[in-house]
Amino acid sequence: MGKEELEKKLRPPLLELKDYPAKYITVASGDKMVVRQCTHKDVSVLLGAIIPLIGATKDFYDIVAARMYAEILGWYRYRVANEYVLAGTIDGEIVGIVNGRLVDKDIGMSYHTLAVRRGLRIGAHLFAAKMEYHLEYLKQSEVWIVAESPIGFRRWMIEYSLENRGDKFPKVYHELGGVPTYALTKKLYDKVKDQKVTGTRPVDSKLLSTADTLKLPEEYVQIPGFRRSKK
Repeated sequence: MGKEELEKKLRPPLLELKDYPAKYITVASGDKMVVRQCTHKDVSVLLGAIIPLIGATKDFYDIVAARMYAEILGWYRYRVANEYVLAGTIDGEIVGIVNGRLVDKDIGMSYHTLAVRRGLRIGAHLFAAKMEYHLEYLKQSEVWIVAESPIGFRRWMIEYSLENRGDKFPKVYHELGGVPTYALTKKLYDKVKDQKVTGTRPVDSKLLSTADTLKLPEEYVQIPGFRRSKK
């Protein structure tokens, strides 16, 4: 059996994913963050933005960064089924990344939310954007979610009043390792949508063009030890 035939057998079957329409969010600093869907051409810059955070222990950045790196590489290598990546950029610079996948047509699975620039609720905005993607554009019924930090638990489980799917039979086990799994249903999403989901569409062509080519972060704001300036 040839290499190409073997590769076809290794790749998972894929569902067709509708595109996530780009939007912009005016964050607390007054900057406009463009949120758009990533393609494989963005992978090298995405991975480059993640690598420095693998060594940051604050707020569990290390495990989130390590796992997201592997997930995005798996997406690029066609070793993960139905994965997507969204990036938030300000003037083209990556300020946050989120990813997830479809379990099937009805169920979504949230992977990770990584705020590269802190203090502007970028993580919260991007998490809401991917919930919007699952429940409004992909028309799914619910999304499975876990948290790896106390901040994440407060932001997702408590603020969204998520349903605990790990304490009832049959229990739901998220792919990230058997930690308590929660779900955001369409009903719960509709209750918090007006508070959580922000942004403006369409994005004018000039602003959208700033996000065409992703740029590495010039510094990792408010993440101790990761202030790397370009020269």
